Amino acid sequence: MIQLGVNIDHVASVRNARYRGPEVAQGEPDPVRAAHEAELGGADGITVHLREDRRHITDRDLELLSRLARIKLNLEMAATDEMVGIARRLTPHTAMLVPEGRNEVTTEGGLDVQAGAARLSPIVAALKDAGLIVSAFIDADKAQVEACVALGIDVCEVHTGPYAAAFASAGGDFRRKALATELDKVRAAGEHIRAAGLRFNAGHALNYHNVAPVAALMGVSELHIGHAIISRAVFTGLREAVREMKHLMLAAGRR
Repeated sequence: MIQLGVNIDHVASVRNARYRGPEVAQGEPDPVRAAHEAELGGADGITVHLREDRRHITDRDLELLSRLARIKLNLEMAATDEMVGIARRLTPHTAMLVPEGRNEVTTEGGLDVQAGAARLSPIVAALKDAGLIVSAFIDADKAQVEACVALGIDVCEVHTGPYAAAFASAGGDFRRKALATELDKVRAAGEHIRAAGLRFNAGHALNYHNVAPVAALMGVSELHIGHAIISRAVFTGLREAVREMKHLMLAAGRR
C-alpha cells in the first residue's frame, strides 16, 4: 500500500519568519507539534531537510523529532561530512541524499549520482555502516538509477518537478503530449528502480490536483509531499490536510 511522507520544513519557515536565534525554541508554529498532527492525520512518515544554512529546520527540531516521532523519520541531507555525522548520531530511519544550493528556494533537480559516484561512495558506506536506509533524490533517468545500484543505495526517489510543471501547463489534460511524456518518464524510472530491486519513491511539487496519476503508478512505495499540504493546512488544519492527501493517494492506488 502506498505511503505518505509529509515534509514539514515550511512549518519551520513560518516560525522562522518571526523568531530568530534562541527565540526559535519557544517560537510557533513548532515543527515538532506539526509532526504529531501529521501522524494523527494518517501520515506514514515525516520528512525534514536540515540545510547547511538552517533556513527552516534547525538542529533543535531534528534532535526532538528523532526522539519523539512515532512514525518514520526521513532526513533530507546534503552529501557533506557535517550531515553524515549528524545522521550517524541521530539515526533517522532514512538518510536521503539531495543536491543543495545556497541560493535555491527549493531543491531544483535531482542529485547527479552518476557524476558524483566517487565522492558519494564513502558517504553511502558511512551511512549504511550506521544502520541507515540510504535514499537518493534523482531525476527520472536510467543512468542515475544504475549509478544508485552500483553504490548500494536502497531507495530512489524520482524527482516529479518536471511532471508537475507539465501538469500545470497542460491544465491536467493528458492528451497534451508534453504531460504524457513527463509521466511516462517517471513510470519508466520506477520500472528500472524496481527491476534493480530498489524501492521506488517519488516527490517534489506534488499537490492535490496532480498527485493521483503518480500515486497510481505500479510499485510506487512512498510519495513525499510538503508545500501543498502545509498550504492546505492554513485553511483546514494539518490533520485534515494530511487526511485529504492520503485519501487521494489511496484511491488512486486502488484504481
